[in-house]
Amino acid sequence: MTTPTAGRMTATARPVASTGGLVVIGCSRRKRAGTTPVAALELYQGWCFPQLRERIAGRPEYRSRTLILSARHGLLGADDQITPYHQVLTPERALSQRDIVRTALVGHLKRSAAREVLLLLEPLYFEMLGLPPLPVVHLVSDPVTHWPQVTRVLDGWGWTA
Repeated sequence: MTTPTAGRMTATARPVASTGGLVVIGCSRRKRAGTTPVAALELYQGWCFPQLRERIAGRPEYRSRTLILSARHGLLGADDQITPYHQVLTPERALSQRDIVRTALVGHLKRSAAREVLLLLEPLYFEMLGLPPLPVVHLVSDPVTHWPQVTRVLDGWGWTA
């Protein structure tokens, strides 16, 4: 059972060795302009996407462990090709997508095991995802302000830039 502590949830007081870690980041309103499909990680321009992209851009092993929670598309891989869109996440939409998103997350975890997950999610996106079935869950609801906390988790996993 996990408990919230200082902006994150963790089952233990000390870091647990990860089998690679998993990042789930909520989408942003600001997107790259155009009509051509691009990798999801490249589409989103706001929030903490620039910092995350800088850290993992040329690292396919990290990109494959990065998922984006989209208000329109649900759970996306960093390299899934999508076109710009506008979709506001409402409480009703979050609830209607929850089972679909949950199933997608479980499927991803079957293909790519992880012991820890770092959630970079505002509260409504966290409601959409729910608590992942992993031993250690780090939740940062404001990663722009708390980027050093995000960096500590990624550094602990060995996700160096």
